[in-house]
Amino acid sequence: MKNIVGKLCSRGAESLTNEELLTLIVAEDSGDERSKDVACELLRSAAGSLQRLAATDIMRLRMVAGLGLRRAMRIKAAAEFGRRVEVAEAAQQDVVKSDSDVVRIMEPVVGNLSHEECWALYLASSGKVIERQRISQGGVQATVVDSKLVLKRAIELLAVQIVLVHNHPSGSAEPSRQDVELTERIAAGAHLLDMRLLDHVIIARGAHYSFRGHNLIK
Repeated sequence: MKNIVGKLCSRGAESLTNEELLTLIVAEDSGDERSKDVACELLRSAAGSLQRLAATDIMRLRMVAGLGLRRAMRIKAAAEFGRRVEVAEAAQQDVVKSDSDVVRIMEPVVGNLSHEECWALYLASSGKVIERQRISQGGVQATVVDSKLVLKRAIELLAVQIVLVHNHPSGSAEPSRQDVELTERIAAGAHLLDMRLLDHVIIARGAHYSFRGHNLIK
């Protein structure tokens, strides 16, 4: 434990391994030598993925290696702190030129959710994001989107481009039939209003799918 603290002070937090970082988070004090074993067990429970660990329900998390509620809450708070920093940083770089920009902006928002959410990015002609808006929230496998409301907000904002973004908690980024139909409806409606559906991006854990990248949007 003292070695980890020394490493943090001399070389910075970025030098710590995932195990060392978790050890510091769960440790009760500088003499808590068992915290390293707890950190190892936490990583094993999440198959070595910090992202999966951050998404673990707090009541399930507290049972791992006898972690307890207080330390489980500490881990969830640390994960949420990091997520909010990511969201704030992404908001400062709010120009969309490609699907990679969409993922950079929106993955911190929807990437770890256990339910589906659909968002719209409303863009100026330059690609600058005028507004990000959650347009629906659903269950584990689906969410219902009112295309009229999506286009109405675009008109109100005088946006000329729209990007749809939603997540797949299942982990597969492949679009469903409903996803394709939604894309076609929004694209057709935007065209009638002299707007453009620039892309529809599906974000899953560690993967994403771009309709434009697969030539499904012209």
